[in-house]
Amino acid sequence: MASPLSLKYCRFRTARRVRLGKRGRLPSTRYGWRIVRRITTERFDVLITDLHMPNPGDGFTVVSAMRHSQPEAVTLLVSGYPDTQSAMAAILLEADEIIVKPFEIGRLTELVNERMLNRRPNTELGKERVGVILHRCLTSIVAHWLARAKQNNALNCLLLSDDERTGHIPKLVEDLACRLSLPNAVTKDSDATFSPAAVAHGELRYLQGYTPAMIVHESRILQVTIFGTLQSNLNHLDFSLLLPDVMTIADEVDAQLTQSMDSYMKLLRKSMAA
Repeated sequence: MASPLSLKYCRFRTARRVRLGKRGRLPSTRYGWRIVRRITTERFDVLITDLHMPNPGDGFTVVSAMRHSQPEAVTLLVSGYPDTQSAMAAILLEADEIIVKPFEIGRLTELVNERMLNRRPNTELGKERVGVILHRCLTSIVAHWLARAKQNNALNCLLLSDDERTGHIPKLVEDLACRLSLPNAVTKDSDATFSPAAVAHGELRYLQGYTPAMIVHESRILQVTIFGTLQSNLNHLDFSLLLPDVMTIADEVDAQLTQSMDSYMKLLRKSMAA
């Protein structure tokens, strides 16, 4: 007797029941975060997802998560626009096929069975933790951060050399990558340790004439740059650890910012008391 065929059906507005005989079981949902969580914790043979479920482009996120977490699974993307097949040809690198609505359930069943008989070989790339990616991309992260900072009107009002403007950013990113590389890294207040680099960075920014708002702004740019780096390395990301790692990034960057602001304000208070 054939083993049950496990499907993930991501619906939009209404659910359609897809019958695959006794071999099919079909959990369904319309919430993207729940889908990604289940993809990283359960095994599925087939994913059928609407392009917009419920937000535009959510289907791309789900398809990408499935392809990277379970590359051997059959992945079908559903869209209500006839021109989708030409406009989104690139998505075929991730999805096995794009299905244009409306479609016949019987034909969908046949398509699933055909694809199951001709699954693509598992060509999964080696997966990396976020910390490993940040270590590997440290130089490019700092370079991209510097380019953004130099173009930002809130920051480029100070005439500084590249080294002066960069300050302790490389060490802050390195410390973040080290924390992310720790086993069982979780996000608790106690996990954020004292950062000499963050303290020195706050003192440097005070001496350079930064305002508190400017320090906060450059920290925001750093987070955006880090997340952009992760976006560029989706093929290497370990999706099972992505969400906790993203939480750790936010926690660590905020902790570094807090320590920088504390050291900045100490110097400011000293100057005002003198």
